[in-house]
Amino acid sequence: MFPRTRAPQAAALFVLLLTLACPALAQLDETIGLRTRAQAEGSASQGRIDAISDETDQMLAQYRSALQRIEALRVYNQQLSELVDAQQQEKVQVRGEIESVTIVNREITPLMLRMIESLDAFVSLDVPFLLSERTRRVEGLREMMSRPDVTEAEKFRRVLEAYQIENDYGRSIEAYRAALDEGGSVREVEFLRIGRTALYYQTLDGSEMGRWDQKDRHWVPMDASYRSALRQGLRMARKQAAPNLLLLPIPAAENAG
Repeated sequence: MFPRTRAPQAAALFVLLLTLACPALAQLDETIGLRTRAQAEGSASQGRIDAISDETDQMLAQYRSALQRIEALRVYNQQLSELVDAQQQEKVQVRGEIESVTIVNREITPLMLRMIESLDAFVSLDVPFLLSERTRRVEGLREMMSRPDVTEAEKFRRVLEAYQIENDYGRSIEAYRAALDEGGSVREVEFLRIGRTALYYQTLDGSEMGRWDQKDRHWVPMDASYRSALRQGLRMARKQAAPNLLLLPIPAAENAG
């Protein structure tokens, strides 16, 4: 009889324990669910944090790159500013040089014109060798002075060049063939120039000779005794014979004053 009495008690106890355990199990399930959701939310939050961190790193890299570009632009602007300042200084200097050149041009142009006139007068009063060539040179200088496409520097160079050519005549000997106008009669002869001191001519057949008298400004006939010396002088001037002493009449030097 005793076992039968204990069985209902055990069942009742089981029911009681089950009744007490159900809320605990429900609470445990809820706790587990909360933890599971918390873990899921934590994982999602970590994902968002990682994304934000990546985005922050990218923005930081972009910021640093922007800073580098800003620094490069600052250096470039500084160099550009220095270049502009240098160009401004150079502009002021060039403007001053232009003004100086303008002043010099105003002064040098009359000087060149006077030099050309003096050269023209000198050629007309000098021994008349290469007269056509020298006269054309002077006329060319006059024409050049009115040309706007020729710089003042080039004009001055050519005027000085003409003076240098005239100066070189005094230190050279030359033979050339040209027309001789004497007493209205024009004929082709051979000229011998010795510096600008003496000028001779000989007809092509060698039959007539003459020398220029600078004092009286006319041609003086020479006798046949000078034919050989004059022919030798022509050959020397053409570098067909070695330099040698020439026995030719030389105009006497004029006394100064």
